[in-house]
Amino acid sequence: MAELIINKKESWVSDSIDGTLYTQRLGNLVKLDFNNDIKVITRKDWNKDKVAIICGGGSGHEPAHAGFVGKGMLTAAVCGDLFAAPSVDAVLNAIIHVTGEKGCLVIIKNYTGDRLNFGLACEKAKEMGYDVELVIVNDDISIPNNPKPRGIAGTLFVHKVAGHLAEKGASLIDVKAAAQKAIDNTASIGIALTSCSLPGDTSEGRIARGKAELGLGIHGEAGIETIDVAECRDFVELMSDKLLEARPSEKHAVLINNLGGLSPIEMNVVAKAVVESKLGKNTEFFVGPAALMTAIDMKGFSLSLLRLDDETRAALQSETATEAWPGVIAQCDRAVIQCENKAVKIEYTPSQNDAVAVAVRTVCGTLIDLESELNRLDAIVGDGDTGSTFSAGARKILTELDANNLPLNEPSVLLNVVGEKLTSVMGGSSGVLLSIFFTAAGSHFAVNKDLVLALQDGLARMMQYGGAKPGDRTMIDALYPALNSWKEHDLETAATAAREGAEATSVMLKANAGRSSYLNSDSLNGTKDPGAYAVECVFASLTK
Repeated sequence: MAELIINKKESWVSDSIDGTLYTQRLGNLVKLDFNNDIKVITRKDWNKDKVAIICGGGSGHEPAHAGFVGKGMLTAAVCGDLFAAPSVDAVLNAIIHVTGEKGCLVIIKNYTGDRLNFGLACEKAKEMGYDVELVIVNDDISIPNNPKPRGIAGTLFVHKVAGHLAEKGASLIDVKAAAQKAIDNTASIGIALTSCSLPGDTSEGRIARGKAELGLGIHGEAGIETIDVAECRDFVELMSDKLLEARPSEKHAVLINNLGGLSPIEMNVVAKAVVESKLGKNTEFFVGPAALMTAIDMKGFSLSLLRLDDETRAALQSETATEAWPGVIAQCDRAVIQCENKAVKIEYTPSQNDAVAVAVRTVCGTLIDLESELNRLDAIVGDGDTGSTFSAGARKILTELDANNLPLNEPSVLLNVVGEKLTSVMGGSSGVLLSIFFTAAGSHFAVNKDLVLALQDGLARMMQYGGAKPGDRTMIDALYPALNSWKEHDLETAATAAREGAEATSVMLKANAGRSSYLNSDSLNGTKDPGAYAVECVFASLTK
């Protein structure tokens, strides 16, 4: 399992609550201090003139529940330890602190510990004269015919509906009825590639690589089935079928919840799949994608459906002042502006020149033959793809050569064409740098008609934009001396200079550019820079 960022396991929840209080945007949260282990977060602006809404449970689901305390949602959140229900005393004290004459609605998720501890606290509060009601959220539909469905992220819809009516001044009976209606109209299901990590747990986890678990709980409880990892749209379609079967609906809201471990780019892919799915077709409002009710770092997501009517529609759209509720987003079209690509493409007429064709074929063939060796060298000092990148560019140029589609008799145009075509097939910075090299060289040659001077100018532009220079352990360490020697002497001398420059990189213990700059001297010692070695081999091939 993954490592977790904590101080001590025993203080993890309290530290998290303190962090929430230190960094709150709205300044409307306060922690109740009872000089013990009770952890209650309440609205700082609460004056007991309306129905209070309390929720809570075990921690580990942040931002739930404290993140939803504020105007229009919760009055207080009672926080237990990690995945453990808060104590009866904690719940009772929260009720006493926030409940006025209009009473209090307690919303819990359908777990044994929550039902027992919150239930007993409610009964004790009633004995003390407080008007308290309780509803139990059971929105998880993953296990068919389950007599006690779990409460998961759909609970947030219930918070919003109950909080809206309470804020309007409705009675406790009406608030409870609306909350129960929201529960009856909500369905949720989750899927994950990993379960959640726990402090001190060093096990590998039960979900095998390449598998996903459907319907697992927010405490890491096992799901209904394990399936093969598929495309995101397949996951969403499977979940959509189950949600719509459980809650057939003509219009609904959908909450897209990150269970804690998915990156923003993954959640955006989930959002696209949801909008374009059968579930998305009748969705009027979306909530998220966002981390709303998490399971620490579980790498997965859940979807919650709420059937809409006029009352719930108004509740979802009403004003809310909380740290974590993102608001609702109305269904809308994908905003796209069709544009014409106005990037200038080189127009040219193919021409033939046997000597130039031989040189181009030689250079391309050399780089293609070097693919495996360059990848091997780059696996030591980089990310292992230099050979593949260079050979992709070489194959592109060779394909154009074989099709008689290059201006071989116009050197300046040829250099520009090579630069343009490399950017379309060479990934990363290499393609752009070599395109700069050939494009600048082509422009220089058109004016000065000197190939070596043109190549030197191309190299100068590549160094200017790329930021590398001789001695930085890059291809420049071979190319720079080779071009200088070619200008002063001949191509054979240039080949010797390229070889010596490449060999020099093998004893350079610090790289100042490229991915090698992140490596220590032990990783670099004795290994030539792959780009410099490619330059060495190209010059050697041109002298044969």
